[in-house]
Amino acid sequence: MKIMDIQRIHQLKSVFDTVVHHINNDGESDQVEVWFARELQELLGYARWENFTVAINRAIDSCKAQKINLDDHFREVTKMIGIGKGGKREITDVLLTRYACYLIAQNGDPKKEEIAFAQSYFAVQTRKAELIEERLNLLSRLETRDKLRVSEKQLSQNIYERGVDDKGFGRIRSKGDTALFGGHTTEDMKNRLGIKSQRPLADFLPTLTVAAKNLAVEMTNYNVENKDLFGEGFITAEHIQNNTSVRDMLGKRGIKPEELPPSEDIKKLERHVVSEQKKIEKATKKLPKK
Repeated sequence: MKIMDIQRIHQLKSVFDTVVHHINNDGESDQVEVWFARELQELLGYARWENFTVAINRAIDSCKAQKINLDDHFREVTKMIGIGKGGKREITDVLLTRYACYLIAQNGDPKKEEIAFAQSYFAVQTRKAELIEERLNLLSRLETRDKLRVSEKQLSQNIYERGVDDKGFGRIRSKGDTALFGGHTTEDMKNRLGIKSQRPLADFLPTLTVAAKNLAVEMTNYNVENKDLFGEGFITAEHIQNNTSVRDMLGKRGIKPEELPPSEDIKKLERHVVSEQKKIEKATKKLPKK
């Protein structure tokens, strides 16, 4: 996920704000925020309605799986549109609540800037740009941590096939950390940042450092395969060199990984995202009865 600057967030927020509608809520004084799927389609980067209905159906399935009443959040409607020379024709649309829009965004491709933005836009109830930015940064950190897990798992598999066992993998990874952190071992960094010894260091590192570790691991994966490196000694030397290169690159920009402050426990953020969906549904005003 590309991290957006606050100016871009303001731009996207302004565009998304233009398609929100308000309807009366069955005798209540407050109104319900709603969106029409065909207006949302273009904002989320879908060129064809047929493709967007796939995302809508996935969101509906997600709603069903949680045993939430579909009529509270999704409502098929018809409306007339102009077709030139004064003619009109009827088309199908879907009326959506904020929670429905959130589910649709969750079922989209987060690599698309519009989808990534929408996932936070509909999650934040007040939809202030600063809160959207904060949540986008949180999601970016979670995604970056997941990428590191995947590339480390790949490295573990690669080197196992080349004569290195689990303990050897641990030693290789540790020596890579020592190179990245300027001579400070993994345990040194845990002590500096106040991390319990049994917890992974990467769970508390800022996004930049996790991305740096991931780049070094990806480089090692690439060269292990392309140079056909075999044995712990050769792979360790490769991993140390890659972490040293990444550290040198950061150093040229005045960044020392060992001096960056820790971030919030990634496990806490993961639990927050899981529980967030229920809170969004509870906070969303339902569609009026038909």
